[in-house]
Amino acid sequence: MSDPRTPRASRVVMTESVLPGDGNPLGTAFGGRIAQWIDVAAAVACQRHCRRRVVTASMDDLHFLQPIRVGMIVELRAQVNAAYRTSMEAGVRIESEDPLTGERRHACTAFLTFVAQDEHGRPVEVPPLELENDEDRRRSLDAGERRAIRLAHARVRRERLLAEQGPKP
Repeated sequence: MSDPRTPRASRVVMTESVLPGDGNPLGTAFGGRIAQWIDVAAAVACQRHCRRRVVTASMDDLHFLQPIRVGMIVELRAQVNAAYRTSMEAGVRIESEDPLTGERRHACTAFLTFVAQDEHGRPVEVPPLELENDEDRRRSLDAGERRAIRLAHARVRRERLLAEQGPKP
């Protein structure tokens, strides 16, 4: 395992312009397009942290606080919030900006889990996260709480799948 790395070292700022092809008939951005941008920004943050290839394991609920209109600028800010043995949580904050007025609005926040892999697709250990300040510690604590919920949900899904398969002969 390598030396610890800070959340600051993983930070990503990605800017996109919402073009007509990114929007729906209502003139707002497709949620799927925003989710794609979120996935890319979070993946880059996780790759910066572990310097390995990474794959998306999950994206938590995505709730839009504000619509993002065609013609707006979207800024995505991502960083690694927590590092576990082979996985990492990245948080992404998405803001829309009116290019004519400069007014910015928080559109949504997303949390994603990525797993680092070797060249054969096997999970590999990631560097620990060195928390530098109170904000880093808060994000890491919150990530741990989200992880516990994700793992509990995964156990329930696994149990339901096994129950649906019935007893093995």
